[in-house]
Amino acid sequence: MTNFIFSTWVKFFFLFTPFFALSMFLSITKGHTESERHKLAIQICLAVTGFCLLLFFFGNAVFRLFGITLDAFRVGAGTLLFLSAIRLVQGPESRAPAPHEEDIAVVPMAMPVIVGPATIGTLLVLGAEIQEPVEKIVGSVALILAAISVGAILYLGHAIERALGMRGLNILSKITGLVLSALAAQMVLTGVQHFLFGGA
Repeated sequence: MTNFIFSTWVKFFFLFTPFFALSMFLSITKGHTESERHKLAIQICLAVTGFCLLLFFFGNAVFRLFGITLDAFRVGAGTLLFLSAIRLVQGPESRAPAPHEEDIAVVPMAMPVIVGPATIGTLLVLGAEIQEPVEKIVGSVALILAAISVGAILYLGHAIERALGMRGLNILSKITGLVLSALAAQMVLTGVQHFLFGGA
């Protein structure tokens, strides 16, 4: 069970692209005070947690509603995730900072920077794959821990920026992209394998 919660936490943590999110957070909040950044980091963490728990628990309902098979969604979400991974490896797009934006916790930080289309699709797939009630609870705990981890990175963002610099953050974003590309490839391969040969 410990291995399961750790592996699930790692998946969710990298899925949230924390270092790319930190780069965007630092850019958008350039005109904010440290206390305002801390408050925003907490709000972002809560928003991400709420969104992701809904997606994680209601994935099967979404599939039933639209008549989509899990394997089809694996391939689709894996493809989106792979495209997101490529963008991370190539380097984040430069965006103009919005230092005086009042409500950035939900949009754009929680969605779509941290919880974008690829993340939504992957969460729906992971939630649908985990059927056992105990594993579902443990998975939700891992999800909450991952959201808290990202929130902590944003909370300590200024200190991390001083320690690593933007160059260091970009390197970590590229490493995150490599991990996501492997996760995306696994999702696509699993979907294709189950479609061709059968399976859960």
